[in-house]
Amino acid sequence: MLVRVYAVGVNPADWKLRAGLLKDLFPVQFPYIPGYDVAGVVEEVGPGVTAFQKGQAVFGQSNRGTYAEYITAPVATLALTPETLDFDEAATVSGGATTAWQGLFDHGKLEPGQRVLVLGAAGGVGLFAVQFARKIGAHVIGTASTHNLDFVRSLGANEVIDYTTTDVGNAVHEVDLVLDTVGGAALASVWPALKRGGTLVSIAGQPSAEKASELNVRTAGFSAQTSSDLLSTIAHLIDNGPVKVAVATRFSLSEAPKAHELSQSGHGRGRIVLHIAE
Repeated sequence: MLVRVYAVGVNPADWKLRAGLLKDLFPVQFPYIPGYDVAGVVEEVGPGVTAFQKGQAVFGQSNRGTYAEYITAPVATLALTPETLDFDEAATVSGGATTAWQGLFDHGKLEPGQRVLVLGAAGGVGLFAVQFARKIGAHVIGTASTHNLDFVRSLGANEVIDYTTTDVGNAVHEVDLVLDTVGGAALASVWPALKRGGTLVSIAGQPSAEKASELNVRTAGFSAQTSSDLLSTIAHLIDNGPVKVAVATRFSLSEAPKAHELSQSGHGRGRIVLHIAE
């Protein structure tokens, strides 16, 4: 389909790819247009496309570069935009929400009543993970910096830990699942929080195989896979949830360098958006 772009979500992967940090995993050919998350309106559909019509509002992802006014996108990675969201809000959803869903349920096997620790609970993935886990009846513990504690509580977390003042690994125990969205020192320090036989899922680093074996912990790393069905499920939760979204900061397309600078600084709450069209 041809989509007129109204807004684009800025992901950490965008600046990491631009900086060359992911060139071994995701080689690109120049000239290259960055961006994956998108919200916009169907301008035209290709032959045989019946799931969407011209003029419909859609959101999702495209691997053909979304930092643009128009893009082409496959039907399989788009869905109808949640009715309760504007385009800027919709552009924040696909990457973070699909990653949270698959990390919790597909790879983490989270079940009602279990204890889950979300590292980086105020971020673009973490904020959805907290809400999805609470919705199925899990006990949710989230980490955040001082100024984001109330925000994470508002998402429904049962407990919120200030990682700037508290050693998370010593403060939390007997957790069934850790979902790590931070990596680095946070990932390395979280092992004592897990129960034996628990699960550690990370999207930001490779958990130590030696440590996992020592503690009898299952580990998983993954790259989220977007589909129309999953996006539609998430859209239904947003419209009937309540599942909240969070726009951190809006920039114009010409301000994409500033958006990358802010993302690279670890802004900490919600998703950065490029507002493309009115």
